[in-house]
Formats: sequence, C-alpha cells, structure tokens
Amino acid sequence: MPEPAPPAEEIVRYEKDPKTKIATITFDRPDHLNAPTIAARVRYADLLHRASVDDEVKVLVIRGTGDDLGSGADLPEFMEAFNSPDQGPRLAEYRIGPDEVAYPPQGSFRYGATLSSWYANSHSGIRSLQDFKKISILEVKGYCYGWHFYQAADADLVISSDDALFGHPAFRYAGWAPRMWWWAQTMGLRKFQEMVFTGRAFTAAEMFQCNFLNSVVPRDRLEAEVDKYAQACARNRPTDTVFMQKTFFEFMKQFQGEYLGSMMTGLFETVGGFAAPDNNDMMFDQAMDRGINNAVKDNDANFPPEWRLSKRARQRED
Repeated sequence: MPEPAPPAEEIVRYEKDPKTKIATITFDRPDHLNAPTIAARVRYADLLHRASVDDEVKVLVIRGTGDDLGSGADLPEFMEAFNSPDQGPRLAEYRIGPDEVAYPPQGSFRYGATLSSWYANSHSGIRSLQDFKKISILEVKGYCYGWHFYQAADADLVISSDDALFGHPAFRYAGWAPRMWWWAQTMGLRKFQEMVFTGRAFTAAEMFQCNFLNSVVPRDRLEAEVDKYAQACARNRPTDTVFMQKTFFEFMKQFQGEYLGSMMTGLFETVGGFAAPDNNDMMFDQAMDRGINNAVKDNDANFPPEWRLSKRARQRED
C-alpha cells in the first residue's frame, strides 16, 4: 500500500507579510515533484480567492520547494478517484460531500463533461489565477509541466531559472490539455504548435524567445530576481490601481477568448475516447493502466534526447 498523501495544508503552504503586502504560496511535496492532490488543488484555489480579497496582499509569489516547480497534478490519485466505484473521492474534486449528490453514470456525456466544465471554473484550482485581482509572480525552476504549466500560462509575471523545462506530457499521451488556447496566446501560435505536434518540452531560453518569460537567470540568483520583481510591484501603484489594471487585462483576455478556450479543450476531454490509434501509438487509457509516469518515460525513447521530457533521459545519448 502506498503511503497516504500529506494533508493539503502541508502540500500548499501560505504566508504573507502585511508590511510589504507580499504573500507567498509554496508547493511543498518535493518527493513527488510537488504534485498537488485533489485536496491541495482545492486549497490552492481557496488561497487565491482569499488573497484576492485580502487588503493586506498586493503581490503573490508562487514557488516550489526542491529542484522543481512541479511536474503536474497527482494523476494516480486522480485516476483512482475518478474510476472508483466509491463516488466520495470523485465528488471531493467538486467540493461536494460523498453522499450529497449522485455523480453522472459512466457512459453518459456528463460523466466526462462535468469534469471538463469544472476545470474551466476558477474555483477548481486549474485556472484560478485568471480571476486573481492582485499581481501574481511565478518562480520556475526544473520541471514546469502539466498543472504547474497551467499556472505559468495564467500568472502575470514568470521568472525562471535557466535550467527550467516547460511543457505538458499530455501532448504525448492524449494530445490536448485544458489551457491550450491561452498557451497559444502567450507563446505565439507557431511555437506552441511545435510543442503540441512534437510533444517536446521547451527550455527556458526558448520560452524567453517566445516572450513567455519575463526574466531568466541562473538558479542561484532565482529567488533574488523574484524578490526584486515582487518588491517593485508592491511599491509601484496602490492596490486599487492594481485591481483596475487587472480588470483591464481581464477584458483583454476575454476578448481574446481565454474562457472559451477552456470550454473547447474541455469538449476534447469529453469526446477524446473516440480517438483511435494508427498503430502502436500510446493512448491515454493504456498509459493510465501502465502508470502514466512509466508510460511517458518509456515513450521518451522514441524521440531524440534533446526532445525527451525527462531531465535524465535528455542527458542520455542513443
């Protein structure tokens, strides 16, 4: 039996300094590459909501402990909950008690669409930074994959170490992911298409060239660089002005279709089971049966070393 996951309060830590008006969210599960559990993602969304209202917060820094920001959500936990005959863990994803409602039956459109619609909701912990009315700064190092890459799309500023890797393993095992529309907007269509069609991760240098990153520095200078940005943002304009600025950018994002994009990729999540393999392609259900981490690592061998997702595999030569 695997060890139970730590409580959400341990996986997602929060602190604030009322004097500087700078708050910090820290993902603290380095032995699992900072993968948030369902409860941790719900806590993350709640913390963003509270910080957005809190008059003692103007700037929020988001970072991870250990070598990486993170490699995505806890997929084994998610799949176990989603496929379990006990609907309690599955309903926890939606902030609903185990016996309060009946989840839509397997085989119905709503079975998958309910989850897809939830991922577009700011309270889900997926796109919660979109509704955040303060300044958010994401500190990236090592892996920035999957769920953590969602946060990179939605943060206001992204500061990265020069050894960071960006992408989503879903482009290798499914073909889409919930924030595709906004990644295309923030990376530029041509380069994002390259990421989707090859499934490869992009380096910090490549993401900087895409104008996706604000600054790239050596790892030993990363925290100081983030602090410089946070202090400047906190000292610049009043919190009311920041709220107005964020509202302006929100109008702009919605004109560009940010929320629409979440709904569209949610539709793909619902009907994706109809996609058929050409030959021996890795498909999502098979990957989950084998274990997504092992399946993605094995599939890495089909690609040149510099296009592999694993840092260790990228260092090997065929």
